Amino acid sequence: MAKKLTIYGGGPCGLFAAHTALKLGLEVSLFEKEADFGGLAAGHRKGDNWYDLGVHMLHAFDQEIFEHCQEAMGTERIEVPLKAHIRWGGKLYHYPLRGRDILAGIPPFTLARCLTGLLFAEMEARFGSREQGSDAESALVELYGAPLYEFFFEDFTHRYWGIHPRDLSAEFVRRKMPRLSAVDVVKNLLEKLKLTKARNATEGALRFETLHYSRTGTETLSRSLARSLKENGAQLHANSPVKKIRHDGTRIIEEGDLFLSTIPLPQLIQSLAPPAPPEVIESSAYLRFKPMTVYALLVDKPKCMDALYTYYRDRIFHRVGEPKNAGLKVTPGDHTTLIVEMTCEEDDEKWTGNALPEILADLAAEGICQPEQVVEHHLLHARYAYPIFEHGFEKHLTVVTDYLSKFENLRTTGRQGAFTYPNMHSAMRMGADAVEDLID
Repeated sequence: MAKKLTIYGGGPCGLFAAHTALKLGLEVSLFEKEADFGGLAAGHRKGDNWYDLGVHMLHAFDQEIFEHCQEAMGTERIEVPLKAHIRWGGKLYHYPLRGRDILAGIPPFTLARCLTGLLFAEMEARFGSREQGSDAESALVELYGAPLYEFFFEDFTHRYWGIHPRDLSAEFVRRKMPRLSAVDVVKNLLEKLKLTKARNATEGALRFETLHYSRTGTETLSRSLARSLKENGAQLHANSPVKKIRHDGTRIIEEGDLFLSTIPLPQLIQSLAPPAPPEVIESSAYLRFKPMTVYALLVDKPKCMDALYTYYRDRIFHRVGEPKNAGLKVTPGDHTTLIVEMTCEEDDEKWTGNALPEILADLAAEGICQPEQVVEHHLLHARYAYPIFEHGFEKHLTVVTDYLSKFENLRTTGRQGAFTYPNMHSAMRMGADAVEDLID
C-alpha cells in the first residue's frame, strides 16, 4: 500500500512538496489554515482587483520546478523582464546597484573612503589573522569595510528590522543580505590581483532576468498548483489550522505514515501532544519573526512608476511595487494599483493602518501619486514574514531542531519551518528535498 504523507502548511513549499510526493507514489493530505493556498505568495481579492502580499514573481533558476509551474499555469503565465530600482541619495538607480551607480551615487570624498575601506577589508581577509565576528555589524565590516558599512548598511538595516546590526547574528549577513553587485566589480578586480578571496555571502540579484507573472497576480501560481494536486488525487484542506499533533516520543502518531511541516517552528512545538520539554519550549520562544504590513492601494492614475518595484532607504515604506507594469489587470482600466510594503510590529501604527497619512505623504514626496488619487486602500498582514536572526539565535534553533530530529517520520522545512530565508523557488526545492529525505 502507498504510504500516506500529511503536510502542514499550503504555501509554495508545501504545495511543491505535495507534487513531489504524488510523483513518488505517496498518498497526500495537505492542511492550510487560511481560506486560500499560497502562504506569503497567496493572492488577495479586494473589490474588483487582486493584490499580492509583496512582490512575488516566479524565477526560472530551477528547471524542474519552473517546468512544472509553467505547465500548471498554462496560458495564464506572462513573461516579464526584470526592471527594478533603488532610491538612493535622492536619485533612482538600477537594482541591483551597478558599478556606475556607486560612482554616481557617492560623493567623491566618501567614495574614496569607501573604496579604501573595502581594500583594507579585503587585505585583512586574505592576509590578516582576525577572527570572524559573531554579529552582523562585524560581518558587514569584514565584507565591505567600515566606511561603506556606515554609509550604506547601518542605518537602513536598523530601520528595516528595528534591530541594530550589532544585535543581529552574522548568519543574517550570510543567509539574507545580498552582496552588492557594484562592490563585486571592485572585488573581482582585487581577486584578479590576488589581493582577495571568496567569502561566504548571499549572491546578489541578477541584473538581467525574465520573471513570470499573470493577469491576476501571484494567486495564479498557487491556484494552479492546488488544482493540479487535486486533479492528481491529493486531498487539500483549507481553513484547517494545526491544533494538536500527537506523538509517542519518537514518532508522530496521527493518521498517516509520514509528516512534513512548513508552519513556523514555534507553532509546531506548541502543537505537540504531549508537550515538548520545557527547555525546548523556552528555546522556541526565542525564534521570533518580523511581521510585515502591505498597504494595497487602488490609484486613479494610469501609471505611477517606471519599474516593477523600487526600494527606498529613507521613507516609512521599504518597497513599492506596481504590478500593472508586470501585466496585472486593473479595474477600472485607467487606474493602477500599488503594493506598499513595510516591516512592523503587531498592533503598531503600520499594522493597524494608522500610518496611512505618512505613507500618502511619502508617496506624494516621491512623485508616485497624490493623496486624493488613492480611491481605495486595503491592509494585508503577514505575522511570520521574516525570521529574525538575533545575536545568539543559533543555540536556540539547535535545541529545537535537535529535539524534532528524534521524530523519525517528521521533517520541518521552508522559510518558517526551517527558520531561514529562501525565495519562492528555493522554498519549493526545500519541500521536494524534505519529501525525498522522509522516504529515504
